[in-house]
Amino acid sequence: MLKGTRPGILRRIQPISVHGQVSWDVFFNDADDPDGQVLMARVGPEAVDQTLEPGDRILLEYLLGSVTQVTRDTGGA
Repeated sequence: MLKGTRPGILRRIQPISVHGQVSWDVFFNDADDPDGQVLMARVGPEAVDQTLEPGDRILLEYLLGSVTQVTRDTGGA
């Protein structure tokens, strides 16, 4: 996907530090296959809605095949 959004279901968020740079590993399932493979995206903490909890429906924004932002899916998209 060059640019767009996909719905998902949040499984967990885990902070990770690489050489002092903090990122978050976001683990999620495709919303159409909630029991399917768990996928992971690594994004900066500024790109993740801080109020998310496991089980929440999320929207993943993609640019050139990489996740650039994770927000709560409010159903209006």
